[in-house]
This record gives sequence, structure tokens and C-alpha cells, in this order.
Amino acid sequence: MSGNMNLTLRIWRQKSAKANGQLVTYPVKGISPDMSFLEMFDVLNEELINKGEEPIAFDHDCREGICGACSMFINGQPHGPKKGVTTCQLHMRSFKDGDTIVVEPWRAAAFPVIKDLTVDRAAFDRIIAKGGFISVNTGNAQDANNIPIPKTDADLSFNAAACIGCGACVATCKNSSAMLFVSAKISQLALLPQGQVERIARAKNMVAQMDEEGFGSCTNTGACEVECPKEISLENIARMNREYFMANIKE
Repeated sequence: MSGNMNLTLRIWRQKSAKANGQLVTYPVKGISPDMSFLEMFDVLNEELINKGEEPIAFDHDCREGICGACSMFINGQPHGPKKGVTTCQLHMRSFKDGDTIVVEPWRAAAFPVIKDLTVDRAAFDRIIAKGGFISVNTGNAQDANNIPIPKTDADLSFNAAACIGCGACVATCKNSSAMLFVSAKISQLALLPQGQVERIARAKNMVAQMDEEGFGSCTNTGACEVECPKEISLENIARMNREYFMANIKE
């Protein structure tokens, strides 16, 4: 057990969106520094189940930093203290023996709590449904060389497409704005030839759905870019604003 850590966790417990929640303290012992944060949660939940207590509900899927499901505040920071990583990629060596770690769910009106650390991020899915697609002919895929794309545009599109929709941008924004997420999804298609058919409608429809979901406005604080685990650039928000402006002019 040499080198293992004993920690105190203060975790938000809430039975449903309508129930009152509170921070509950849990001691955990013998945690390996090489465990991921979610593996540490697995250890705690196994202890709770063995005691006949309710395990802590939290979202996870790939555990490889791809799905964006492992969304939680750790000591007041989305996904924890490390830059450019998701919660599942955060290892316990980022903390010290004896630390107290406070874990909370995303807090935004558009992301209601389902239970404990799990929130409903279906608002993002509804925004994507409004414009995150392209029209293509059915049949065999075209050869990639048939659609030449400047490397600068391809790079910018790939950078925007790296967004995993985790919601850290919303959670860290003082206005609960979804502008970074929406702008990344608009940008990745607006920059490519395949995305031109729906280009005008996409910007208008996705922004309208974002507003309908109750996300706040962007006031250029920049916290979203700082806390984004995929380091999505604020430049995408500027591009989205241009797309939206041009869409209104063309209509």
C-alpha cells in the first residue's frame, strides 16, 4: 500500500431534479496515484454497495476522453485541475495524500440534474438536430481527392470537430452560454465544401434552438476556451457570428 493516498471526498448527492441536494462527505483510503478519477469513484461505489448504501450516480462511457460524458466540477473546475483533459483522463496523482476534493455536477438551467452528478445534456442533441448534418448523395462515398480542400480550412475544421459536447463551456460560463459548443459545430461544416448546402439555414436554426433551450449570452469572458478539455478556440464564436449575420442578410 506504500504510496497510496487517503482522501476526503465531498460529493453532491441529489435524488432528482426536483429534490434538494447537499454535499455528503466520504472518506476513501488506499487510493493508487495511478487510478483515474473515475476508477477512484468505482472504488467508492463498491464500498457503498457493500454497505447497502446507494452508489453515486455519474455519467461515463468511453473513459478515453472521447465521449464527453464524464462531466463534473472538481474543486470548482470543470473536469478538474489539469488543462486539456476530461475527468476520465485525470489521474489521482494530480492530488496529494490527505486532500479534500469537492465534486459537483454541471450547474446550468439548460442542464437539469437527473441524479447526483448526472445532468441532462439533451439540449445539445436538439441543437445538433437543427443543423449538424449535411446533404449527400446516397451510394458509394466519393474519392477524397475529388473534393480538394485547402489545408488551412481542413485544419480549422478538424480543430472545431474535436469538440466532444461535454458541456464544460456552459458550466464554466457565468452566463451558462453554449456559444463555444454551437460555434464549433457550425464551424466544422461551414469550412468544408460538403457543408455548403445547409450553410445559411444551419447558422440560423442552430442559434435559434440554442436560445430556445435557455442558454445564456456570450460576453467574451473567455472562460469557456480556458476550461475546454479539447481547447476549442474562441475564433469559432467569431466565425459563428459572421455566419449568422450573413445568413440573415441573404434571407
